[in-house]
Formats: sequence, structure tokens, C-alpha cells
Amino acid sequence: MNEPAIFNVASKTMPDNIQHRIAEPGFQERTADHLEIHNVYGMENSRATYDGLLTLRPDERPFVLTRASYAGGQRYAATWTGDNSSTWNHLRMTVPQLINLGLSGFALSGADVGGFAGSPSPDLLTRWLQLGAFQPIDRDHAAKGTRDHEPWVDGPEHEAIRRHYIEERYRLMPYLYTITEETSRTGLPIMRPLFLEFPNATTDGHPIDLDAGNEFLLGPDLLIAPSPSPEEVGQYEVNLPPGVWFDYWTGERLDRRDRTAARDLEQRDAKQPNKPLLITPKLAELPVYVREGSILPVAPLTQSTAETPVGPLILRIYAGENCRGDLYQDDGKSFAFRSGQFLRLHFSCEIKPDGSLTVHFSAREGSFVPWWKQIRLEAFGWTPRTKQATSATGNYVLEQSGRAWITTIPESSAATDLTLN
Repeated sequence: MNEPAIFNVASKTMPDNIQHRIAEPGFQERTADHLEIHNVYGMENSRATYDGLLTLRPDERPFVLTRASYAGGQRYAATWTGDNSSTWNHLRMTVPQLINLGLSGFALSGADVGGFAGSPSPDLLTRWLQLGAFQPIDRDHAAKGTRDHEPWVDGPEHEAIRRHYIEERYRLMPYLYTITEETSRTGLPIMRPLFLEFPNATTDGHPIDLDAGNEFLLGPDLLIAPSPSPEEVGQYEVNLPPGVWFDYWTGERLDRRDRTAARDLEQRDAKQPNKPLLITPKLAELPVYVREGSILPVAPLTQSTAETPVGPLILRIYAGENCRGDLYQDDGKSFAFRSGQFLRLHFSCEIKPDGSLTVHFSAREGSFVPWWKQIRLEAFGWTPRTKQATSATGNYVLEQSGRAWITTIPESSAATDLTLN
């Protein structure tokens, strides 16, 4: 709460005419009033905290969370959207706020789940916990005097729904960590507007986000489609960018490609190749879709990021064009990655003319040793002929589970290509 906040004055902060001394390398030394420095003050407070923690523990990455900052403050702290309220309108505002923060450089951001001020109804808290599972920072937080916000407070039905989404976030932790590391190198936001990945999604060039309500992307591959009016029970439209998508929960393949050769826009639009999906809201459901060609790294369920997963690394392969995926791992705490103690892997896949699916594994980068000894491949959007998988190190059986074809290989087999037939 480093705005700064001063409760015994009318403005609740420093008076505008308070003077600050600027003595920063690269700037001319001078004094400036608080009206100019107010936001910089919050950033410098975060910076001092970051530097102090680094001095105390030079081998440990500091974690600072702030609600006041300035351009460049993302170097020192994660942030959140401040004291929101337990209302449907503030839930609705969460997505555009976090998207704008991400585009402004503040990728590690979140909004207080359930609302800070006030007491959410059971349905509101459930909806917010669903959305929070796909925010960069997922923090259930509330003011004193409000009713309990914990996931288990509203009976077994709500608890089961909330548990499902919280657990899915933990399973997605390898994907989340990979896109967060990408952010640290490139500045690309974790939570993205659709136009960032699909700038040409509409025929007249307007951003598809104008048609897509509260939809957003988590990294390049996951599209989250909450209702733009989450308190409503009526149907709403989901506009997927053109292409092939998969239902994240069921694996159903949704072909949204425009196959018409017609140059007449009216004739083409009449065929409606990319007609919006019509969603009937259900409390237990939040629509999530996966982009064709994605390879998502997923972990066995844990109850904490401090807990080592038990079981194989899971690669969910959504077969299609430009099939690729990435994985980044390190110890999550120290600066050892700077000396090469990290793991970076790249994956790709292609469907061959004979119908087989070949998965390519890149050579390992870095010296970090991961937790898994096996890799489980789950292939969607493709059907085998012989139900066999082969590599230079062995042969494996493909088994069907729902819409996925699954096989598990030793981790050592990922040093060579694997062909699924």
C-alpha cells in the first residue's frame, strides 16, 4: 500500500505541494512536487524493497507485490489491481484491467479473487475462482470484516467446482512457468488480447476483441471465454479466431476455417464458416479452448508449488498446422539459471502423408535436471492406424482415453523422434 497512503488528510495521500529531491543517475538533480512524483514514489518504494531483499538474500529471487507503481516498475514487483469490490461488475472489469496492465509491461498482475471490499455471494465467488485460475497472479484476498472467501465455505457443490479449477491451474504450472519465462525475455504479456496473436482475424481488419466480449488468451495457446455478463443466465456468444480449435475440457475438435473461394463477401458471410458459438452458462463450466498445433506441457497434480510432482511429464498434442510447443524449467528460487542451470526444450509434430504423427524433441538446453523420468503423450485431433508408437529406443502401445490417444515413454526416448501410427 505504497501510494503513499495517509489516512488523516482529505486526499488520503501526500499533499500535491510536498517537495521531492530527484538525485537519480541519468536525471538532472532538481526538486519536484508530489503531483509529479506520486506514481514514481510507489515504484521507488518497490525498488527499495527489491534491493533490500536482494541484499539480505543475494542468491534468492525477491518476490515483491505492489499496488502502486510507474512505467518500468515491473522490474521490481508484481502488481494487483487494488481494492476491488465483491460485485459482478468488478468481476467483469477484471479481464480488461489485466489485459491493459499486460500490454503496459506489467505482465505479472492479478485482481483480488472474490473482491477485496464486501462479501461475495457463493455464485460470485465460484465464478471469480474459475477466472482466477487463468490469471497470472491468482490471489483470493479480502478485507477485515467480510465473510470468509476460502474455496470450501459454501458447501460441497461449490467446493467441488472451485477445487476443479484450482487443481487445473496446478496441472498447468509447466505451461504457466514457460510463458512467464518468455515474458521475462520478450516482454510479451502472459494474459493477452486476441488481436496480439490474431491481428488479421476479421475481414475488415478491426480487432476481433471488439466482437469477443471478455475473451482473452493465456499465453499463445489457451483461449478463455468467460461470459461478458457473468451474472446473467442467458446465452452468450463466443467468437473464436478463424482456424481449428479444441475444447480444452473434452478434446472436441472445432473447425472454424473459411474454405470458401468466393470473393463476394456477402456470399461468403452467408455460409458463416466462423459463426459464433452460442454458450449456455452453467455454474460449473468456464469455456476454454486450445489452438490447433499446440503442445501443452502439463504436470501431475500437486497441492503446492513447493511439492515435487510424482509421475510423468504430460505433453498434450493438438495435432494440426504449425504444431509446436516449448518447455522451460529451473529451480524456481535462485539465480542459478544465469549460469546455465535451467532446462529448455522445444517440441514439434507433423502428420505425414501416410497418416502417422511424428513428434520431434529438440536437444536439451541447460544443465537443470527435471523431476520426471517418463513422458506421457496425449494426442488430440488425430486417429492412428496400428495403435503403435516407435522410436529408435523402443516400441510403445497407443491407448484411447476419451478423444485422446495416449502412450508413455521413458524420458531417455525424448532424445529422438517418436512416430505414432
